Amino acid sequence: MTHTFGRLSAVLLATTFASTALAQDNSLTVVLSEELENVEPCMASKSNIGRVILQNVSETLTERVPGSGLQPRLAESWEDMGGGTWRFHLREGVSFSDGTALDAADVAFSIERNKSDKFVCEIGAKYYGGMTLTTSIVDDTTIDITSDPAQPILPLLMSTLTVLPSETDTEAFVDQPIGTGPYTFDEYARGQHIKLSARSDYWGDAPTVQNATYVFRSESAVRAAMVAAGEADIAPNIALQDATDQATDYSYPNSETVYMRLDNNTAPLDDVRVRQALNYAVDKEAFVGTILANGTLLATGMTPPSTIGYNHDLQPYAFDPEKAKALLAEAKADGVPVDSEILLIGRLENFANVTETMEALLAMWQDVGFNIKLNMVETAEWNEYYSKPFVADKGPILVEAMHDNANGDPVFSMFFKYASEGAQSGVTDAKLDGMIAAATAATGDERETLWKDTFAYIFNDLVADVFLWHMVGFTRVNERLDFEPTIRTNSELQLAQIKFK
Repeated sequence: MTHTFGRLSAVLLATTFASTALAQDNSLTVVLSEELENVEPCMASKSNIGRVILQNVSETLTERVPGSGLQPRLAESWEDMGGGTWRFHLREGVSFSDGTALDAADVAFSIERNKSDKFVCEIGAKYYGGMTLTTSIVDDTTIDITSDPAQPILPLLMSTLTVLPSETDTEAFVDQPIGTGPYTFDEYARGQHIKLSARSDYWGDAPTVQNATYVFRSESAVRAAMVAAGEADIAPNIALQDATDQATDYSYPNSETVYMRLDNNTAPLDDVRVRQALNYAVDKEAFVGTILANGTLLATGMTPPSTIGYNHDLQPYAFDPEKAKALLAEAKADGVPVDSEILLIGRLENFANVTETMEALLAMWQDVGFNIKLNMVETAEWNEYYSKPFVADKGPILVEAMHDNANGDPVFSMFFKYASEGAQSGVTDAKLDGMIAAATAATGDERETLWKDTFAYIFNDLVADVFLWHMVGFTRVNERLDFEPTIRTNSELQLAQIKFK
């Protein structure tokens, strides 16, 4: 873990926020870059929701801990029963924040609810796509979970399952989540704040932080200034130009991959030469150390290099505008409508300097002859373009996205990003569907080799997307805290891990 260097140079901007939390030693304030569109635990795989909900309010059966691997959480142990079935032994004496006891029926319910046909749970769509999960309750604290096809890393997949009480609404998202975590969800005042408080009846160790308030400020400089002024304790996701204080600012690989999701099924994006031209037109290195951090890596795949099977033999597309122009001319000569307007969708506040990044990309594509229009939108509207069913009758679309995989295996990314039935896939390719299924079911060296081949097929043969960068994150932490961000900080911020100096 490294600190950034320099001194705070941003002017401390005036805000309307008057904090009382810092007056209490056991309370803290977190300032986030964007509001939560909902507080539904089965959507906690989205980074902005996970930072508040995951492992604070709602817990999972298992937990992947950086440096330590897979660890028990609500399940104390598990064993492979064969035939795709794993048996999980739950902790005894665990209760939800409404006072009801956790039992195996709650786990079975949570799995079923994740596959609901009443709404789309992102955890279910992302991580359990392409498989059927069934459960068999052995007793109150023992449950068998069977995957079809068999999943050799099912215990790791269960590190994503947020467990809810079986009385939870099955018709709609919750707005007052109930969980087994160390904190209760107390209040969400839209546009203002979210409040959590520590539970006195939590099954684990009592956390040091007793109260947490989350507030929202879209400007990175404002978030950084709030920590410097003592108005907030933690500001995740600040921009490179604002990470200027060696004493408070941390940089770290944050497991996020920025890419452009291409609609491979709509002309002109259905022509591989057009997709290649989009890749050759981008000077990816020009962004590093300017509006993106030094240490940002050029990407050739959907997951960070720390995942198994990441194909290190692949080389990023070179910046070659003339090659891009030639490919477009060749496609046009064959009747491909390369002059069609392409809609480029960006997500506001998705990462620091995202608007500047999108404007620079737009200029690069326009310079080689693409007819592209940029539209920066809020998260809710962005999701209509990014997740199925996609917005209809909009023509060819590029969608900017940042995908987080801190779980160590491509299975957490590949089906929903690239399978024909994947919830966020712009690809329909039977060969790729088979490759994903084979890699998902494999183990050991075979699994690594099959994922490596899958990465190569997506990158070299399909040219499915425009891969851009594996990101570096910056978080500002008040000096009164004993806390150091990790690769998981972008997707979860466990309050129970924070101490005071």
